Amino acid sequence: MQREPLVAKKERITRYRNHPERIVNLCFVVVLIFSTLLTWREVVVLEDAYISSQRNHLESVSSDFDRQLQFSIDKLFFFRQSMGEALQTPLSFEVLRDAVANFSHLRTLPYWQMDIDRRRTLPLKGVSDAFVERTTLLVRDDSRIKNELSAAFEVGYLLRLAARPDRLEKRVQYVSRAGFYLSTDSLNQNQDVPSLYYQCVTRPWFTLQSERDNRARGVRWFITPAAQSPSGERTITASIPVYFDHYWYGVLAMDFTLQAMKKLLLSASDGYEEGEYQLYDGRLNLIASTEPTPETIGQFDKRELAQIAHAIEGDTRGGLRLASRFVSWQRLDHFDGVVLRIHTLEEGVQGDFGSISIALALLWALFTAMLLISWLVIRRMVSNMFTLQSSLQWQAWHDPLTRLNNRGALFERATALAEECHSQDKPFSVIQLDLDHFKNINDRYGHQAGDRVLSHTAGLIASALRSTDVAGRVGGEEFCVVLPCTTAEEAAVVAERIRAQLNRKEILVKKSTTIRVSASLGVSSTQENGNFDFEQLQSIADARLYKAKEQGRNQVVSREPDKK
Repeated sequence: MQREPLVAKKERITRYRNHPERIVNLCFVVVLIFSTLLTWREVVVLEDAYISSQRNHLESVSSDFDRQLQFSIDKLFFFRQSMGEALQTPLSFEVLRDAVANFSHLRTLPYWQMDIDRRRTLPLKGVSDAFVERTTLLVRDDSRIKNELSAAFEVGYLLRLAARPDRLEKRVQYVSRAGFYLSTDSLNQNQDVPSLYYQCVTRPWFTLQSERDNRARGVRWFITPAAQSPSGERTITASIPVYFDHYWYGVLAMDFTLQAMKKLLLSASDGYEEGEYQLYDGRLNLIASTEPTPETIGQFDKRELAQIAHAIEGDTRGGLRLASRFVSWQRLDHFDGVVLRIHTLEEGVQGDFGSISIALALLWALFTAMLLISWLVIRRMVSNMFTLQSSLQWQAWHDPLTRLNNRGALFERATALAEECHSQDKPFSVIQLDLDHFKNINDRYGHQAGDRVLSHTAGLIASALRSTDVAGRVGGEEFCVVLPCTTAEEAAVVAERIRAQLNRKEILVKKSTTIRVSASLGVSSTQENGNFDFEQLQSIADARLYKAKEQGRNQVVSREPDKK
């Protein structure tokens, strides 16, 4: 029954050979179809590549924005750390002791101000005991107030140094629950102290920093309307609570203007001219845009904003089509918000993507015309298409960096080999390998060094295997080896040989810089339970791999630990 289709196929081939015109017609139709599909596929691949490049641009802009904003956030954490150290070990300068001692004469006044040296530190401004007692959120603990005042003067010195005209943040301030505050712009404030202090302690950036509302004691972001801001303009406030010895002393806050955020966004997007970049807070309120005027800013209606919010909720980065616009987003690490990139269809057509697409269409038309002119061209193009098809197939089944099988190809080949071993009643084993401390290599030497380590590891794995074995990359630094017709003991020997070779050789990652890497390996085999399901075998090997990591890394675990 298997020979009849082969005979019929040979007869058809013979018939075509006897009629060259049919071969020409058939080649023309086949090549025309394949050329059309290939051109369309290239357009699709080009579009995916274009979208990927735009997302990479957005990621670069977001990373640059985050990196610049991180400097200010790190300063905020530094101020809190300094405050904690000053609370733990106050300085014993006479001028500090005198200022703190003078507090007992000021605390009953409606408002007061304590100065040491305005050229060195910021003044403390506060309210009376009666003001503090009227608010349940405030408390003036006599056993802590002296140390806190001294610590505030010390932090005021650091804030005074940070109060430069070219800084990104508009102001930095410490607001205490004990009825006083200090601010980098306190020297220029003409507003009365009780009113300003009351505004501070009633703002969400202060009231929502209690232990109940912020258990992690991390940075919280808030938008202050212009009517509630001391400067009379809309600001964005980053705040963190100050705790010491399980006691909430107050809040350190840092204000940024919208203009500063826009300047930061423009600086981060410098060099990426295509599209518009927009900065939103966590509730999708527009903060800044790279467009020069409000009229040119890309606006979204409520339905589109709801679509964007729903898409962002499930992922930190991605893309979304809205009519003729493509919107991609990237969440920020040091700001409770997201950066959007808006790219219109018109910009896409006028840009590189449109030019290349038109060029592809013209090439397809020229190619089709050439098919109609000569059957020789047809045969040549068919040959080229087969060559290209083989190249694309190899790319689809292999990892380009390690040149091993990719995850999909490995699972398909491994499943087929497992079924074959099962039908022949032969053993089947799996090795799961993961490089130890690979993230440290990327962080210390860069991703190019990490790629060299992965490529070197793949070469060692391939050199240690037989022609019938299959190896593939299943994750970032994770590899899987399939060993048909191999017992558990033999697989453990292979795993140990791979581990030893990898740990023995040094890898050149940079000029005159070499490193030695190690790996943890897990081994599983059908001899243990007679199960030929590859995914379960791979899962068992993976679990043993992590057992190897728990036991100290750079080792092979090939069996379950003995149960006591």
